[in-house]
Amino acid sequence: MAAGKLVCVQDYEDYARKHLSKSAWDYFSSGADDELTLRENQAAFRRIRLRPRLLRDVSTRDLTTTILGEKVDMPIGISPTGLHGLAWQDGSLCMMKAAASMNVCMTLPTFATSTPKELVDVAPSALKWFQLYVTPEREFMKRLIQHVETLGYKALVITIDVPFTGNRRPMTRDGFKVPPHLKVSNFPEELRRKYAFPANATDESLSWKDIKWFQSVTSMPIVLKGIMTSEDAELAVQHGVQAVWVSNHGGRQLDSVPAAIEVLPEVVRAVRGRVEVYMDGGVRQGTDVMKALALGARAVFLGRPPIWGLAHSGEEGVRHVLQILKDELSLAMALSGCKEIKDINRSLLQHQNEQAKL
Repeated sequence: MAAGKLVCVQDYEDYARKHLSKSAWDYFSSGADDELTLRENQAAFRRIRLRPRLLRDVSTRDLTTTILGEKVDMPIGISPTGLHGLAWQDGSLCMMKAAASMNVCMTLPTFATSTPKELVDVAPSALKWFQLYVTPEREFMKRLIQHVETLGYKALVITIDVPFTGNRRPMTRDGFKVPPHLKVSNFPEELRRKYAFPANATDESLSWKDIKWFQSVTSMPIVLKGIMTSEDAELAVQHGVQAVWVSNHGGRQLDSVPAAIEVLPEVVRAVRGRVEVYMDGGVRQGTDVMKALALGARAVFLGRPPIWGLAHSGEEGVRHVLQILKDELSLAMALSGCKEIKDINRSLLQHQNEQAKL
């Protein structure tokens, strides 16, 4: 089936559900416990309504923006999702090439199946960030961080919401293990053995005092991924990071937390423009992107949708998923009276609670 025959992200998800192995599907799709937050991530977007403005010249639209000073062709990037190789051979490289072709940011995960250097080799000029799961091995992390900085990665994304791995029941039932044919390129074999990788690889003692250490070993901008409250957003600003990333880990960590889009407004209010704010979780169509931007996100990032594209047709599938969302965002902007990204603001939104007051 050619990629062009699939017309929305849901089509790709349906294909992936049918064609991935059960263990791979469960790894990518599962959430924590009863998966309440997993479902809410998408459902919360549906409760937000749009207020279009009309009779504006929308004959052309400009979707370009910047993140941390780097220009991208649209405010959509790729989140760090581990083990791309479960979905497609050389999955991380395919993901990178697709991101490069669309001129969007690719965030390489710690648990990638290709090395940071291999991504640079296939897309030397593309915008790359590196996501870090913090381990107790500080010297190893220092070498890894400085290695990606030397390679030209533009930001360090520190995931802060995994002192322990969430309870993902489908994976537990499957007895999920990383298949022996996949290499987790950033972790030496001795560390994989030591920490029963990947289940016990993160540092349970990670705290705010460690941010200073990261700042001491890199000059890359630091993005904290996993912020879910205004209090932690304020602490992030006080600790001198350059951006915060609103995320509940795709509903895979603590169940019953709010949807990411519901938390976004309080985080935006808390930081008061002092740092950039991104979000992921539940974005499946262009109107979702517009709603997040209207609530103050600088950009959104996609976790599962590129994986579904990857499972379909590798690089081509990822690129088509990104193109679908770009086209949907452009159309939503036109139908709402927005010519540029800066035209998208909160006046475009009517939340369900506000509708109930009418």
